[in-house]
Amino acid sequence: MSTRLPVLAGATGMTFVGGSVAVSGVLADAPLSTAQALRYALACGLLVGFARRTGRPLLRPRGREWLWLLGVSVTGLVLFNVALVQGSRHAEPAVLGVAVACVPVVMATVGPLFEHRRPRARILVAAGVVTAGAALVQGIGRADALGLLCALAVFGSEAGFTLLAVPVLGRHGPHGVSVHATWLAAVAFAVLGVTTEGARAAARLDVADVLAIGYLAVGVTAVAFVLWYSCVRGLGAGRAGLLTGVAPVAAAVIGVPVTGAVPAPPVWAGIALIATGLALGLGDGSARRPARSWSGRPGRQVAALARGHEAGDERRDPVGVVDRAEGGGVGHGRQLRVGERLGEPFGEPAWEGPVVLGPGQQHRGGHRAECLDGPQGVPPVGAAQDGPGVAADRPVRA
Repeated sequence: MSTRLPVLAGATGMTFVGGSVAVSGVLADAPLSTAQALRYALACGLLVGFARRTGRPLLRPRGREWLWLLGVSVTGLVLFNVALVQGSRHAEPAVLGVAVACVPVVMATVGPLFEHRRPRARILVAAGVVTAGAALVQGIGRADALGLLCALAVFGSEAGFTLLAVPVLGRHGPHGVSVHATWLAAVAFAVLGVTTEGARAAARLDVADVLAIGYLAVGVTAVAFVLWYSCVRGLGAGRAGLLTGVAPVAAAVIGVPVTGAVPAPPVWAGIALIATGLALGLGDGSARRPARSWSGRPGRQVAALARGHEAGDERRDPVGVVDRAEGGGVGHGRQLRVGERLGEPFGEPAWEGPVVLGPGQQHRGGHRAECLDGPQGVPPVGAAQDGPGVAADRPVRA
């Protein structure tokens, strides 16, 4: 599968993020929590409206999914913004920028583990190159002890925004994860705003503040979140993390017409390093097989839906999501035994979505995953599209 679309999605999303630096400065004197609550509430409303308009399913989280989604929202949205604002009072912007620049390394190291795969040496080296380049673009600054602590919090929360979403991307998809993360963040910031800034804090926002909130809600949140999570699902967390290096480049380039200052030679050297790292890590031209949602769109997948649900019907809740063997599903890689029940927990919530079967093999309706070497006419939910055959007595990898 080509990396072109996932890379384009990730780079575009990071360009929106990099371009938000100048816009965020407009809100320096605005009530932070109230402004962020409005931003995420507006973004969530746009995402939900788009989902209804296009018929995209928005699934209700269940079980451990709540913990993952809360982690994405609390660390990646709430803690990140609070640490960024507090850190700016105790550290120069370059310190916080370098903290974010270190994210590709942790993504390349930890990201594959969340996907039950081993880190790749090539991606690790590319992440180091991108981090070095981003640090050159950001520059070196000074900070006190509290500023360094905030920088560490910014680093961890930026990584958590992606890594904690990996286990739920398979079932909810980029759109669903973005919806749940934004409404949870809106609630959290609304509570913070009322308790720390007062119930009438929104009345202190002027026209410039409202326009800045609108841009952050539409471009940096509703659009950029979906693009970024689409990239993570297509490339894997490790390779997608390399594209965070695009954000400081976008900030530097967009800053030229805004401030009129031409980047210094170290900035250009950093941009060259980032480009080198991206070419090294993304240059093989193939994407990781994505942990798609349960619609059954990718090849070699069949919608394993229970209780008589029709294959490929995205409006109905399926029994489970099981990804391709060598690609590894997002969040798991255990063996699913033939005949194992998908709809009942075995120590942890059942996974939901498509099951991989070979040509001529089918999935029988109900709760059991059964490989049947029969003709296409048995009452299955669907049939495999292509790919190597899987014997009926062999396990299907989840």
